[in-house]
Formats: sequence, C-alpha cells, structure tokens
Amino acid sequence: MSLPEVQIYTDGAAEPNPGKGGYGVVLLFGKHRKELSEGFELTTNNRMELLAVIIGLEALKKPCEVTVFSDSRYVVDAVEKGSVFRWEKKNWMRTRTEKAKNPDLWKRFLTVYEKHTVSLEWVPGHMGIMENERCDQLAVQAAKSDKKVVDEGYVNPEAVMPNPQLDFFG
Repeated sequence: MSLPEVQIYTDGAAEPNPGKGGYGVVLLFGKHRKELSEGFELTTNNRMELLAVIIGLEALKKPCEVTVFSDSRYVVDAVEKGSVFRWEKKNWMRTRTEKAKNPDLWKRFLTVYEKHTVSLEWVPGHMGIMENERCDQLAVQAAKSDKKVVDEGYVNPEAVMPNPQLDFFG
C-alpha cells in the first residue's frame, strides 16, 4: 500500500537576526491545502526555518511520503548531508568542543521525521516560486504580528518547545 504523497513548502524569518521572527508553511495534498504560521518575540532565522519544517511534518496525522521544499541550506544540508544524524550520535556536539545549534528543535525534528518518508529539496528563495513566496509572506506577517509567543528554546536553551496538536489530512 502506497503512502499519501504530500508536498510541504516552508520558510522562516527573523528581523533582525536574532530578533522578531516567524515561520510559514504550505501543505499540499491533492486538492487539499493548509497554511500555518506563527510569530515569535525573539528567535533566529535558522530556528524559524527548522521549526517551519517541523510544524509541517507534525501537521500530518498519518505516515506520508513527503517532499519538503525549503530555501534554507541550514536545514536541507543538515539532513541531506547527514550532519544532524552525526550530531545526535555525538550527544548534540559538532566537534569535541563545539555544541550543535538548536538541539531542542533537531530532536523534535528527528521524532517527526522518522514517522514519514521524507525528502528535502532546496529551492532558491525570492525567485518567484509561488508556494515559497507564500511561505515567506506568512513568516514575515507572523513576525510582524501583535500575537507573538516566546521561543523558549532560544531564550532558555534547556527548555523544550511545546508541541501543538496540529493535524492535516484525514
């Protein structure tokens, strides 16, 4: 039995970096579409790029074959080149003396990543790719909104971000 095929477009923003930030996600499955976004008081661009991918994957209620489109080399390369898996094996260390950045989000990513068959594809940002542009709009709007939350993982790196119960597809 084949898995449902889903496309997820993601983007993150922080202005300045670090500063007010947000993420935007567009999920596509057949004729279904869902947009997600949220703003944060103080965060980084890389955290928002990674969180966008996490939120997109967490929105799926059942295992899917997922293609994630992201303009973040940080996220795509960490997965496709295997860095995140090495960091995990080394207890979230890049080297013997340097900690990996954003381990709270990478742990959350790996938990949801393992539930799906995921491929990540890098797309150039701000190049007219419709869904990527929409994600950018969502991320920037969220960062500028009056309804922003605290990125506990950035403010307090020992904290774990809450996992909202989002769902997408039957």
